[in-house]
Amino acid sequence: MTPSPLRIGNASGFYGDRFDAMREMLTGGPLDVLTGDYLAELTMLILGRDRLKDPARGYAKTFLRQLEECLGTAQERGVRIVANAGGLNPAGLADAVRELAGRLGLGVRVAHVEGDDLGSRFPGALTANAYLGGAGIAACLEAGADVVVTGRVTDAALVTGPAAAHFGWGPQAYDRLAGAVVAGHVLECGTQATGGNYAFFAERGDFSTALRRPGFPLAEIHHDGSAVITKHPGTGGLVDVGTVTAQLLYETQGARYAGPDVTARLDTVALTQEGPDRVRIDGVRGEAPPPALKVGRVRLGGFRNEVVFVLTGLDIDAKAALVRAQLEDALDRAKSRPAEVRWDLARTDHADAATEETASALLRLVVRDADADAVGRALSGAAIELALGSCPGFHVTAPPGKGAPYGVFEAACVDRADVAHVAVLPDGERRPVPSGADTRVLEDLAAPPLPAPLPPGPTRRAPLGLVAGARSGDKGGDANIGVWVRTDDAWRWLAHELTVERLRELLPETAELNVVRHDLPNLRALNFVVEGLLGEGVAAQARFDPQAKGLGEWLRARHLDIPEVLL
Repeated sequence: MTPSPLRIGNASGFYGDRFDAMREMLTGGPLDVLTGDYLAELTMLILGRDRLKDPARGYAKTFLRQLEECLGTAQERGVRIVANAGGLNPAGLADAVRELAGRLGLGVRVAHVEGDDLGSRFPGALTANAYLGGAGIAACLEAGADVVVTGRVTDAALVTGPAAAHFGWGPQAYDRLAGAVVAGHVLECGTQATGGNYAFFAERGDFSTALRRPGFPLAEIHHDGSAVITKHPGTGGLVDVGTVTAQLLYETQGARYAGPDVTARLDTVALTQEGPDRVRIDGVRGEAPPPALKVGRVRLGGFRNEVVFVLTGLDIDAKAALVRAQLEDALDRAKSRPAEVRWDLARTDHADAATEETASALLRLVVRDADADAVGRALSGAAIELALGSCPGFHVTAPPGKGAPYGVFEAACVDRADVAHVAVLPDGERRPVPSGADTRVLEDLAAPPLPAPLPPGPTRRAPLGLVAGARSGDKGGDANIGVWVRTDDAWRWLAHELTVERLRELLPETAELNVVRHDLPNLRALNFVVEGLLGEGVAAQARFDPQAKGLGEWLRARHLDIPEVLL
């Protein structure tokens, strides 16, 4: 007998997401499993610093506060909860959930997954965690757990684990697991799948209703690995092929999307609008996972500080040059000059402006050093002492404070057989999770053939975003930009027009960096990986937009010659 579809929802895309989402998802409609993704590279730095202060912490405290409101509701409705909120201390969070359940008088079975913490193998790292798959989660659910908390698993593992447990998939059900990975990738960032951060949001025009408060997504997963992405009835936002495509491209690289459970072939994904707010995902093919697991390491890189000078009215360039010369001279005279000094001038000013704010530009100074004093007192003193002796109109957005520590994210690999993946079941049994015998070394696919180009015709100089959507994000120090179009004719143009060389012309910050293009014809999409754009990663805060969230929108705002037939 074919098992019924699994309705699995998401209530968190990051640590700090909408607090009420868990309650909204539990009460908004039927669910079997509710997941929450709380971890990211920056979160690991935050949790690592929490753990330094108190070894009993290191998990996402918000999750516990949400459960205090919602655990009874989940139990009444028979909804299991799976979350990676355990962070650096999943055992500690599991104990805290048990204590909470006891205080609420609820008989809740709690399990957790561990083995990802590899800190002892990487001396000097604040955190070092392997990305585990969903098999440990599946073992916990098969043992009857109502709540499963994990440390660093892949975001998609929060879906592959429950799906494998529900349908009885074995570790070699690659196509089915790959379908669940794709569904999990769509769900993992919450409302980014339901209209949040969506390139074509302005076409909706109904900001007071649908897009003001998007509902969180859910997936109806079927036994063959296909899925339908949707949301609870009556919730805001939208689910269409565009919103799902955008999220599929987010923070991915090539057509082979590797994970510890399976390598999903993104070039095989087929999306179909099945009805209002319902998008079917099918056709996904999977391959054996790589022999190595990714390890994310965060170390403390030093201290940083910044100050933003407001430059108003005329002679903006001259004012910036004067402030910069004065500060550089003061820093040179300081006892310890910061090792890294970076200036950026944002010309936010307008000519003949109607308000003072719109007549002003922002000059941003960022300093970094291994010594906190070099970026603290030395900078604040040098900046504030200019108050009466610099350019006319001199002021800052806020006085610089003490230097704050920053982190450096580094990726490494370890053999999957060397990681002790363990499911700690509700009764306390520690069940080892096999690493899997079959693996496949990850290789890039050959580029698919390009479609026939559009016939020559008149063009118009216009922003790329009139015909193409984009979504961008970070992968350590690299950035990715996914670009897609919505018609076959637009794809025929985009595939030939937006080359690596043209991207470098449109985004001059990428000109000296290695850029790799991946083609995904099924999605009418291109995915660009810009290596090194983000320096040492988001935790280092080295760039104006340290997670590359706006990179795709900058690209869409750039002008090029677009065939009039597409406009």
